[in-house]
Amino acid sequence: MPKSDAADMLTLRRAAGHIGAYVDGVDLAGALDEPLIAALRDALLAHKVLFFRDQNLDHAAHIALGQRFGTLTVRSRSQSNASLDVYPQILTISPQIDRDQYGVDYEAHYRLRWASGATGWHTDMSHVVNPPAASILRAETVPPFGGDTQWTNLVAAYDGLSAPLRTLCDGLTAEHSFFAGYRMVPSDPVDRAILDMIGPDAPVAVHPVVRVHPETGEKALFVNPSRTARIVGLSPAESSALLELLFDQVTRPEYTVRFGWEPGSVAFWDNRSTAHLAAPDIDHLDGVERVLHRVTIIGDLPVGPDGYTSRALSGTPLGADLPMDEAPVEGRVR
Repeated sequence: MPKSDAADMLTLRRAAGHIGAYVDGVDLAGALDEPLIAALRDALLAHKVLFFRDQNLDHAAHIALGQRFGTLTVRSRSQSNASLDVYPQILTISPQIDRDQYGVDYEAHYRLRWASGATGWHTDMSHVVNPPAASILRAETVPPFGGDTQWTNLVAAYDGLSAPLRTLCDGLTAEHSFFAGYRMVPSDPVDRAILDMIGPDAPVAVHPVVRVHPETGEKALFVNPSRTARIVGLSPAESSALLELLFDQVTRPEYTVRFGWEPGSVAFWDNRSTAHLAAPDIDHLDGVERVLHRVTIIGDLPVGPDGYTSRALSGTPLGADLPMDEAPVEGRVR
């Protein structure tokens, strides 16, 4: 696993047995030199998700931080207000955004359509052929309790399988689509509006079930309950049974960590080796605000142990709309 000479400059506290570390004494809005950036990158690869407290990032500083690690995505759906129009790299996660724009909290509505209690677990944008490499999420306004986020270590989940299952999964591929884990009802007017908004050319991708991390060489189970629709080449019954087993594996509590948000908290995760879940425990509470902002680093094409490289069935890759001089660096959170 890569390790920079500057790794010992960080103060790290392990957050859980398999995943996560708190980083103390780093001002993410400050002048971060290259050795410190390298140390943060190494810590991310080792611990999968890093947590920071008491940070003072605004939109501009948040974008600048993300750009130290790669090319950032721009919003694919409109979030139009004075504070965001000049920051297309910022995605604000807030129920009020959807209520203001569409008249309904779409995220809460999605959760009504979960096929199971595990459906909310997802790897960001795995329905796209080149899912993000990493994301950096910061908290602006948080409730006094609840609204936590959990992450799971997909490398540990793979390692925890029996040898015969690992061998089987090493040669499989799976189809990913946005609503794979949701039971959308086309006759429901809200569901219909959401489906129409996504459009006929919604991204659908086929990925290896096991992804080889492009930087560490680790193998990770690259399936998630929210986006993985089926195992290619298996019958529907076989696919459903195997995916249920794998979803149980990736969401086992021992592979997870849970983070309670505070104003100024930041989470930085490797999207190539993790899945995450925003706990929906505050949906029923009135007057509760939760506003977070995210920047997302464009990733490369996943590759399996057998050399299979992800392919798109529909839609365009992340970054396809960016100028050529902003094309992402292949395979590496730089």
